[in-house]
Amino acid sequence: MKEIKSTTIYFEGSGRDNTERVLELVEHRAKELNISTALVASTTGFTGNLAVKVLKDIKVLVVSHVTGYAGSNTQELTEENRKAIEMGGGKILTAQHSFAGVNRAIRKKLETYQQDEIITDVLRLFGSGMKVMLEIAMMAADAGLVDTGKPVIAVAGTHRGADTAAVIIPDNSDNFFDLKVLEFICIPASSHPLYGK
Repeated sequence: MKEIKSTTIYFEGSGRDNTERVLELVEHRAKELNISTALVASTTGFTGNLAVKVLKDIKVLVVSHVTGYAGSNTQELTEENRKAIEMGGGKILTAQHSFAGVNRAIRKKLETYQQDEIITDVLRLFGSGMKVMLEIAMMAADAGLVDTGKPVIAVAGTHRGADTAAVIIPDNSDNFFDLKVLEFICIPASSHPLYGK
């Protein structure tokens, strides 16, 4: 049987300090695998702005929080970063989070968890970035901005910045179980069972 060799980088800590290194690793692996698209989760636009600067030969799709996530009528992606991302050739997707929406409203109103929130808690066993990467892959597929069945690299993090990247085959949210995680490029060591808590 054929073997495929790839390297996963484990960071000692999580969060924003890893962002630039994550993007360098993404650029390198995208070239090795001939992957043309990177999906980048970005709340304020810091990570998205940096991504369009580092990922020169890769289509960058920045996925922001839905408007209202941090409060009614509030969009966390700053105008300054929005302009910089667009001027850098990146596209921005702001859409309903695949693991939220009406089900989250039911949980908040009736204090009962829905299946999608149980799925997110299971995915977080692999780190916050794992949940977010799968979510943005579905959001991009649902918006028609990536092809299902074609590999992309997804980038996410813990709170702010990026610390996790993986090669993913996206699918639409109604085909969630057809998503494929092909490999991790990098992940915080605290998410690995041999390290951290």
